[in-house]
Amino acid sequence: MDLMNLAPGNSPQARSGVTFFRAKDELRAALAEARDAGRSIGLVPTMGSLHGGHLSLLRAARAECDVVVMSLFVNPAQFGPGEDLDRYPRDEDRDARLAAEAGVTFVYAPPVEEVYPEGFSTRVEVEGLTEVFCGDPARRGPGHFRGVATVVAKLFNTVGPDIAYFGQKDAQQVAAIRRMARDLDFPVRIEALPTVREPDGLAMSSRNACLGPEDRKRAVALSRALRAAERGARADSLGAGIEAARHELEAAGIEPEYLEARDAEDLAPVAELNGRPVLVAVAARVGGARLIDNVLIRP
Repeated sequence: MDLMNLAPGNSPQARSGVTFFRAKDELRAALAEARDAGRSIGLVPTMGSLHGGHLSLLRAARAECDVVVMSLFVNPAQFGPGEDLDRYPRDEDRDARLAAEAGVTFVYAPPVEEVYPEGFSTRVEVEGLTEVFCGDPARRGPGHFRGVATVVAKLFNTVGPDIAYFGQKDAQQVAAIRRMARDLDFPVRIEALPTVREPDGLAMSSRNACLGPEDRKRAVALSRALRAAERGARADSLGAGIEAARHELEAAGIEPEYLEARDAEDLAPVAELNGRPVLVAVAARVGGARLIDNVLIRP
């Protein structure tokens, strides 16, 4: 199958030097050839609007795997009522160019009806890890992670990757996907790479594009707060670190949706550093964007 010489408009499509697939059966056929040839497959799930964080995942996949698949799908199932599904930034041509430059082999960019056909009624739910932080019913609710787990399970089944790459910025998502892969016996290694930040410390996010100039300056308080939390926890106590983080947010006029410390693996509450990695996570609305960030305090 000479994929790279297919004309645009057919399926699959060659765009910016990378091959786009809209249909899962066509992607599976191409990957079957690679797998039969003994080639390793890496998957980087994305919703597009690529930034430096995504590119770090793509480069890591390129370094380890023979074939790199990037999914490009704004997943409606993980957006709640009133969230920014319609406003989520989309630029497929730009994403195609950046994916090609990062060494992506195939882009899987299905329409919604390919992922959720008429009559679709199955959901994947990871209990115990998705009811806190962004899954707290008083905040985004459990539907967010149900949507994430369902679409990632479908991607694992479609792509059959040897390794899947995620960013540590979405720490709760990574914990849930690790548990799902373990519980459902997906033969895939989950790799979590460090958060990539702007020079001033703001975690890279597609939603940063929604920040106006003043809100962009205020948003840096999230990373400052997390650094204060780690310093305070190591020098004094975890409680002192959380309090220092709150002061940083208050000084910037930011009211967090949550600012909490939990065990990094099972997300159980922790009161003090206890020899296990502790995750301090924050979420807040800054202007028109809901931002998340976290710091992992290792022993």
